[in-house]
Amino acid sequence: MGSGASVAVGHRSLADQLRSWTDEQVSQLLTSRPDLTTPAPHDFSQLASRAAIRSSLARALDSLTRGELSVLDALVVAGQTTDAEIVSIVHAEEEYVVAALARLRALALAWDSPEGLRALTGVADCLVGGPEAGVSGLRPRTPDAPPPDVVARRIAELSDPARAMLDHVFAHGGEATAGAARRTVRPEDAASPAEELLSRDLLVPSRDDLLVVPGEVGLALRGGRTTTEPVDQPPEVASAERPARLTDGAAAGGAAEFCRRTDLLLEWWSTRPAAALRTGGLGVRELKAAAAHLQLSEPDAALVIETAATAGLIATRADADGNPVWVPTDEFDRWLDAEVADRWAILARAWLASTRLPGLVGGRAADDKPWNALTPELSSTLMPETRLMTLTALAEVPAGHALASGTGLPSLVARLAWLRPRRPRSRTDQVSWTVAEAAALGVTGLDALSPYGRALVAGNDPAPVLAPLLPEPVDHVLIQADLTAVAPGPLESGIARSLQLLADVESRGAATVYRFTARSVRRALDAGWTAAEVHAFLASASRTPVPQPLTYLVDDAVRTFGQVRVGAAESFIRSDDEAALAALLHHPKAATLGLRRIAPTVVVSTTPVDLLLIRLRDLGAAPVVEGPDGTVRVGRPDEVRARTPRARGPAHHDARHAVQVAAAVRSLRAGDAAARVRPAAAVSPAGALSALRDAIERRASVVIGFTDNQGVVGERVIDPISVEGGQLTAHDHTADDVRTFAVHRIQRVTPVR
Repeated sequence: MGSGASVAVGHRSLADQLRSWTDEQVSQLLTSRPDLTTPAPHDFSQLASRAAIRSSLARALDSLTRGELSVLDALVVAGQTTDAEIVSIVHAEEEYVVAALARLRALALAWDSPEGLRALTGVADCLVGGPEAGVSGLRPRTPDAPPPDVVARRIAELSDPARAMLDHVFAHGGEATAGAARRTVRPEDAASPAEELLSRDLLVPSRDDLLVVPGEVGLALRGGRTTTEPVDQPPEVASAERPARLTDGAAAGGAAEFCRRTDLLLEWWSTRPAAALRTGGLGVRELKAAAAHLQLSEPDAALVIETAATAGLIATRADADGNPVWVPTDEFDRWLDAEVADRWAILARAWLASTRLPGLVGGRAADDKPWNALTPELSSTLMPETRLMTLTALAEVPAGHALASGTGLPSLVARLAWLRPRRPRSRTDQVSWTVAEAAALGVTGLDALSPYGRALVAGNDPAPVLAPLLPEPVDHVLIQADLTAVAPGPLESGIARSLQLLADVESRGAATVYRFTARSVRRALDAGWTAAEVHAFLASASRTPVPQPLTYLVDDAVRTFGQVRVGAAESFIRSDDEAALAALLHHPKAATLGLRRIAPTVVVSTTPVDLLLIRLRDLGAAPVVEGPDGTVRVGRPDEVRARTPRARGPAHHDARHAVQVAAAVRSLRAGDAAARVRPAAAVSPAGALSALRDAIERRASVVIGFTDNQGVVGERVIDPISVEGGQLTAHDHTADDVRTFAVHRIQRVTPVR
């Protein structure tokens, strides 16, 4: 045991320590390390065994900050020690080290043995990386390490060549080859710098003819600390002053715009469903069409689509031909009835908890296949954590400040690298995506977290905070003589829908400009509007008198509307205006329609009716469908809906895991009570594993009943070293050598008393 450590009253094994915990402490462990609950462990020995598995240890280490990993690394270097010594060798404030040790104990990564505090077996092998991963690079101290003052005196006694060699070896990984140096030599007989270091135990022999710098020497060379820099100081996020009035206004505008674009997309997909790929994703052509319809780039359109899908607003269903298509769900209608702030809150919560990676859309995977929006594989379980940690770091930026231009994003990446140094490899991309997506959703404005964004991060309802920042919806427009209408603010939902049907959006911003054209008016007539309804809407929605040019435009569209009629022959075209039919027959772009005149007022076509309608409108005509009885049939296409997917959000997952944890705690207590009346020998593979890992933790000898390759059962006294991949590595007392045993061949494990 190293200097500074004192014998403390501890537990015989990690299982004993876990057994002494309260139900609340056990529940906290199982909540923090959820992999320990599946399947539920039978007793505390099995729980301790499972906690020491390499894969489980790696997951637990992934959740630690760089500072906490540095404290754990110091515990590995010190060996069995005391809290006070860890505080003394970690370059950090005492309060931070004490809190870190408490968390390491709570995660079962460290436990109190009778000889002192120690790291769980296997932690040292899982701690890999350099200072950026919280690993000092120091080796564990030797079991009989001299006190620090003795080590310091030995270093001071070195000759200049020997000290230079020691500094060089330590700076380059702490390993050197022995060469011709004698391993056992007294200081006065040393004939080389290497022998001088060996004689003072400043270099010690290791495997493969290597010499290593032991932990106590590394500590002395670093002034008694495991690191030269403090480990409890996370990087600061670079920020610059930016007025809150500007950032909050920009964020609120972005939030309203994101809701509007979501509404616009899903209304479009209501009557024109988007084809789904066989894999369940959205095709490249459909994404491009959606981006053009929303007047967005494809990555931004993918964010709108992915967020709507995560919020349960779109799903797949079969079309008339049985092919899967993406359409709005029943939930979309309820979403439309809510206020804008409540709509945004639904989208923002879904985005924050989403595992989706819309930032990858448009790129290619490792197999060179393109990443499509809504593809099931386009997800990462680490993305929700990255989003929350990024926004939490932004929440720590003082009010009236935002990310600094140029240096802000790199400093944010560095902050998250300190908080989670072991994962993920794509951290830089994920943080960049989060910042860009937060700006697009309106969570941030001009790279500053909005007040309602802070409420979202804190788990509160952001809608009440957002609502006062949104402009009041207006119920009117200003129609001008140039056939445009200006909306001086966000329009009420009903007026906005009617106006989008009757006019085309020309520009957006603080005031949206709509333009009336003959084609846009015919679009309203196709949806079933009459001339009287169009004039009445314009008169009621406009605060200015309806200009005469617009009245003439509507009347002209109504006059020509239905002049050409389409029916099914394959299809036919009928019109009382013979000149209009003649012009259509001789149109240069009508050659592919298969038109043939069979009467002065009738033309037949080989093109289906639904396609013929579209082509005729492209040629400038305003056709309507004629029924078998000769009546005109107009009407808006039916809106298609899919069933809302069942919610599987974070709340559902947390509730399910809480039930699993409670069941696991009951199982542990019951199994522990049953274990008291069972024989001491382990007779099952699971029991053998638990007993072997328990012996590894206690560094105790056991007797195993082992079946060899000939089927002969024998007993062996061993010192277990490690258990991994179904193989036990142990020192066999009989053979006096290190051997491996297949765990499934071990019949029983009995402690040596």
